[in-house]
Amino acid sequence: MAAQKHVRIGLVQLRPTTSRVENLETALDRTAEALENGADVVCLPELFLTTYFCQTEDAAPFETAEPVPGPTTSRFLELAAEHDAVLVLSLFEERTAGLYHNTAAVIDGKRGYAGKYRKMHIPDDPKYYEKYYFAPGDLGFKNFDTPKVNCGVLICWDQWYPEAARLTALRGAEILFYPTAIGWHPDERESYGEAQHGAWEVSQRAHAVANGCYVVAVNRVGFEPTPNADDPDAGIQFWGQSFIVGPDGEVLYRCSDTEPEVAVVEIDLGRIAEIRHGWPFFRDRRIDEYGGLTRRFID
Repeated sequence: MAAQKHVRIGLVQLRPTTSRVENLETALDRTAEALENGADVVCLPELFLTTYFCQTEDAAPFETAEPVPGPTTSRFLELAAEHDAVLVLSLFEERTAGLYHNTAAVIDGKRGYAGKYRKMHIPDDPKYYEKYYFAPGDLGFKNFDTPKVNCGVLICWDQWYPEAARLTALRGAEILFYPTAIGWHPDERESYGEAQHGAWEVSQRAHAVANGCYVVAVNRVGFEPTPNADDPDAGIQFWGQSFIVGPDGEVLYRCSDTEPEVAVVEIDLGRIAEIRHGWPFFRDRRIDEYGGLTRRFID
């Protein structure tokens, strides 16, 4: 399917509260705002319906999981159809009792639900205890070919893996979308904050350059305390700064580091061919020599 050349990308950076109902209504309102401002494709942050519950291991958040497609995708279907726009929604998927995924649903305008991607790389770090909640994705790397654009969808921790970006781009993705929830531990921000944020951004700029495509990362923002912690300062300061980067690695727009924001940025998909003609990385790949990538370590 031939995508249109100029596409308007909506970045919806949110500050979730402890009210799932409130978060859903806010997400619907902010998505509508982006669509009314002309967005063709809108991406929301990772797990935007709740605060980031993976700071602790607790059975209670499983009650918030839902089928995909399901109740939340149903609420967004009308918006997508009304504006004939593509929506990328990051949800806590209940596949069956005891089996859950961190999943992104894609709604393709008037055509409705297009499919889903299940997060492949699942972290297990202090305050990011996702392995307790999510099984690794088993749908492979996905590209959604819509009339607006060929959308590749990955999720947060996936953004550190060049293999994920490459395999998604090789399926035809013109834009890699990364719904994200990333920030600082407050006691580390002064010492490591600038370096941590820089590494996050530069890794995704590198994906754009290496694959000659656009990259869109949409983060949450604001401080979220660790549930039931004795220290009120314990938690994660999500750094916002959702951004879009072009196929030459240039950051085209960066959101606030402190506030929720809705931004609509127009891009030219024609730049992809232009950049790939100058930097023909796909042409020069030595696919006959990459077998070692399937090994954990070469020793």
